[in-house]
Amino acid sequence: QVQLVESGGGLVQAGGSLRLSCAASGRTFRDYTMGWFRQAPGKEREFVGGSNWSGSTDYADSVKGRFTISRDNAKNTVYLQMSSLKPEETAVYYCAADFNTYQRVLIEHQPRSYDTWGQGTRVTVSS
Repeated sequence: QVQLVESGGGLVQAGGSLRLSCAASGRTFRDYTMGWFRQAPGKEREFVGGSNWSGSTDYADSVKGRFTISRDNAKNTVYLQMSSLKPEETAVYYCAADFNTYQRVLIEHQPRSYDTWGQGTRVTVSS
């Protein structure tokens, strides 16, 4: 059974940093796109960033320059380093995998493009 497990969420002050981790088990993600999404209360799930099989990344405009995605294929883990966090970025953060598309180049922004999801980790940014 394929599982994604996020960790690293918590409470941070505005302007602070957090690093989220997403560990995959049951399947290697080396050749697949991994994405990070977030969902705030009452809002739709939105794309934060993603990393394709070659290590290329793409980010939502709102986080460019502040968030960085990296992946450690040996550990089957993808990371989301977040800095200069804002209160409006309080949300549950999810990682997701597109295991349906082998070595896809384009990093999809739509949640429907990802078939496997973690349970989420909550990030609260206080003002």
